[in-house]
Amino acid sequence: MTPVKSGSKGEGAPARSAARLAAVQALYQMEASGQGVEATIREFQDYRLGGNIDGEQMHDADAKFFADILRGAIETQNRLDPYLERQLAAGWKLSRLDATARALLRAALYEMIRRPDVPYKVVINEYLDVANAFFEGDEPGFINGVLDAAAREARSDELKV
Repeated sequence: MTPVKSGSKGEGAPARSAARLAAVQALYQMEASGQGVEATIREFQDYRLGGNIDGEQMHDADAKFFADILRGAIETQNRLDPYLERQLAAGWKLSRLDATARALLRAALYEMIRRPDVPYKVVINEYLDVANAFFEGDEPGFINGVLDAAAREARSDELKV
């Protein structure tokens, strides 16, 4: 997974951008390893957020924001997954998606639904940046479509403004 390097593009708040990327990495890691949320938060806060990886200095991530996304995505996953599946093509299941895409969509949807303080356009743009860090093919376009559909449902009043 690609870490956020100092000087990377963000929403004007590199610490939140780094927290989003770390949350996607952590969700992926949790799915692959079965590690619990609190242990993962501790690991990332102690060793990964704002650290030095392979000689590259990473942005300091907003640790509180990271933990909120991670805990929230895990605690609400049983509601997020059916919501996401409604955005997929008929007959598609979330389990058919790449694990990184699942992690990204869960984090983004959690933020879209439970963080009204963050405009939906920021959520979509930030997670598209994350998608582009992981994927070179059609996946970012697919993720954009799913998040756009989710925004129409989750933030319908914000879209009317």
